[in-house]
Amino acid sequence: MTTALPRLALIGTGYWGKNLVRNFHSLGCLKMLCDRSTESLAVFQGQYPGLEICTALNEVLKRDDIDAVAIATPAEHHAIQVKEALLAGKHVFVEKPMALDEDDARELIDIAKERGLTLMVGHLLQYHPIFKALLKYAREGNLGRINYVYSNRLNLGKIRREENILWSFAPHDISMILSLAGEEPESVSAEGGCFLHNSIADVTTSHLNFPSGMQAHIFVSWLHPFKEQKLVVVGDKKMAVFDDTLPWEDKLLIYPHDMRWEDGVPVPVKAEPERLEITQDEPLKLECLHFLECVRDNVTPLTDGEEGVRVLSVLNRCQKALDRKEFRDIKIEYSAHESAVVDPAAAIGKGTKIWHFSHVMKNAVVGENCNIGQNVVVSPGVRVGNGCKIQNNVSLYTGVELEDFVFCGPSMVFTNVFNPRAEIRRMDETRSTLVKKGATLGANSTIVCGNTIGSYAFVGAGAVVTKSIPDHALVMGNPARQDGWMCSCGIKLKDDLTCSVCGKAYVETDTGLQAK
Repeated sequence: MTTALPRLALIGTGYWGKNLVRNFHSLGCLKMLCDRSTESLAVFQGQYPGLEICTALNEVLKRDDIDAVAIATPAEHHAIQVKEALLAGKHVFVEKPMALDEDDARELIDIAKERGLTLMVGHLLQYHPIFKALLKYAREGNLGRINYVYSNRLNLGKIRREENILWSFAPHDISMILSLAGEEPESVSAEGGCFLHNSIADVTTSHLNFPSGMQAHIFVSWLHPFKEQKLVVVGDKKMAVFDDTLPWEDKLLIYPHDMRWEDGVPVPVKAEPERLEITQDEPLKLECLHFLECVRDNVTPLTDGEEGVRVLSVLNRCQKALDRKEFRDIKIEYSAHESAVVDPAAAIGKGTKIWHFSHVMKNAVVGENCNIGQNVVVSPGVRVGNGCKIQNNVSLYTGVELEDFVFCGPSMVFTNVFNPRAEIRRMDETRSTLVKKGATLGANSTIVCGNTIGSYAFVGAGAVVTKSIPDHALVMGNPARQDGWMCSCGIKLKDDLTCSVCGKAYVETDTGLQAK
């Protein structure tokens, strides 16, 4: 056994990734950061001098001096990124969930086993000293037979659009409940409410029934007036409450309440709570250290791939229950041809029309009164404003956003990877494209990713846009060059920046033109 910890690269430095940066760096093993945002990487380089940076996963995976990677990217990228890392011979720590599909997750487990690599899932609360003490206390029989468990994970935000509240908040609770139960549920039910978008649950309650008779209830919400992170375990001897919002000494309270029968009537007997002596430590640091030690010592992690699959299985069973109940009564206020496909988790505004053979994919948001022509694809995460017209044979790839009243001409093209290769996966290098209000993109034009098309700009038919376009600019050619200015009514302006048809006058600004 060696004493040196593995050398690690972190993939994703966003909302949660920044916490992993801090902890892995404090453990002395962090060598490299990878993120699409060069601005974010520059900030971390300033905070942690000496860290190497890159913007593409393949740059990490080809490095012989990187032993392991930690992945903290959006969940939809986990499966492919973990697979690529394992195939490159890297040990992997991945934030929850390890994948969205159980078959993908089991494939990852098989690859890790075949190659002798560590695969660990970030179910953080399994490493919390409070939960570890509670689990030990329960397994020693101190609570007696566990009758039921309920967990509340509530807050006002952080609201996501790439996943619903169930997938965002509930994995930690499911992981703890499965550990307490020591078995998998025989039945699962769930209900939810969609209040901000008509197909993305903001609030869910899930109910698990176990073969032993134990029941569990999980309530999660990001539309709650205050933060609550509470796990209640009710046994026939004692009851335990783990409240992670309280000071350390009060986070775990044991209640030796009793229920006595008098004259055939149950009478509760309450008692003062008991406290356990638990050494304080940061759960995330313990989790990160556990991964590094498992890699170093070739030990199976507490939250390995198998544990990740068990949690994923319950999540998917809950989601199926939500799909049956949540979406069946949604009032459809748009029209779609019978050959069109609209995924259940897509949000479509009132009055929008979707024509033949088009596909609006999950987590895409399309506004009101849009017209989506034939053979159009709207990919996951795409945002389309109100009143847009997308003509035939247009694909809106992930990373594209259209503001209100954008016109996309027939067969015009968006890209989302700047330097694609069929043999090199670069979906973690996608660049976003923003098309601002009222812009027109002519037939067969091409918009190279990473650029912004200004408000009421006009891209001529067949033009190839390789850089951002100012507001109201008229561009044409390959590469596209400016050839004057356009009125918001679609007429080329005169040299004095007035419109010969509607009479509107404009002045130049730093971002293009604006009406006087």
